[in-house]
Amino acid sequence: MDIDLTLVWAILIATSVFLYVVMDGFDLGVGILFPAIREKARRDVMVNTVAPVWDGNETWLILSGGGLLAVFPLAYATRLPSLYIPLILMLLALVFRGVTFEMRFRIISRLSQTAWDSAFSAGSFVAAFCQGICLGPRVQGVRVEGRAYAGGWWDWLSPFTILTGLALVAGYGLLGTCWLIWKTEGELQIRTYRLARAFGMATFAAIAVVSLAMPFLSLTFRERWLTWPAMAFVAPVPILVGLLGWRLRNALDQREEVMPFLCGLGLFLLSYVRLAISLFPMIVPPSVTIWDAATHPSSQRFLLVGTVVLLPMILGYTAYVYWLFQGKVTAGAPGYH
Repeated sequence: MDIDLTLVWAILIATSVFLYVVMDGFDLGVGILFPAIREKARRDVMVNTVAPVWDGNETWLILSGGGLLAVFPLAYATRLPSLYIPLILMLLALVFRGVTFEMRFRIISRLSQTAWDSAFSAGSFVAAFCQGICLGPRVQGVRVEGRAYAGGWWDWLSPFTILTGLALVAGYGLLGTCWLIWKTEGELQIRTYRLARAFGMATFAAIAVVSLAMPFLSLTFRERWLTWPAMAFVAPVPILVGLLGWRLRNALDQREEVMPFLCGLGLFLLSYVRLAISLFPMIVPPSVTIWDAATHPSSQRFLLVGTVVLLPMILGYTAYVYWLFQGKVTAGAPGYH
């Protein structure tokens, strides 16, 4: 039986995007939380929880972007021009945030410490917000004529894209709080329990609003989510979201440490599954499918050989780093213990 390489590559790239979102999500979420935690010692602990892993998270962003260019060049050529402004802002924010990550420890004065902390938080917020904005056109579609982008510079900007931008900021904030619950202790952990409730409510509200808005953007969405018998097949997704919300609330009430983070990951996974159900097989809605955008099968086979070699190495290194730094971070300590 022949293997559909296009489908395999679509799954690989989608998985890479998801891994980037969840791994860099809690990293960016830590920066988003900075305005709520003002003490320098506690901010240092927050940064130290992500210090061993933050610079490896962008590997998945590069892998997904490179894979899109190599395997789905038509999608790359049509989607990239539609998102020039938010993508450039996101990349600049990530670079700027990386600089502030290091420079905030080179304290010259109290003013410089405050400035670098503010820059770190702003870079985290802008990067998260722009990533959410980039999701909006993926859902609402872009104008394509003759295998080329036919829209304008500002087509990406709409009430729905602003909504998805804010939704992702809330979701990253939830991941950040749940990560800190897992990796810290004492007063900082207690405060992040409270923040997790606030970001949890904001995240569920954002999921609800985005879910209600999506059927109005496309007839395909309405058919897949609001017509029978399709509703019977997709109903487990919102039901599981509700159950995860209930479990997250109980985990926070009972002061569990690991379960809130697992619930946060589960929410992102279910939201991603909902997006996949809504869009598949479109890679550039509403008209370009993954098979329309794919390169020649011989190119896909050649690229897959390299991916099969490199992907286990990346996964192995990532797993080793997370295992190596599995303890908690405390104030005054040089790192994990």
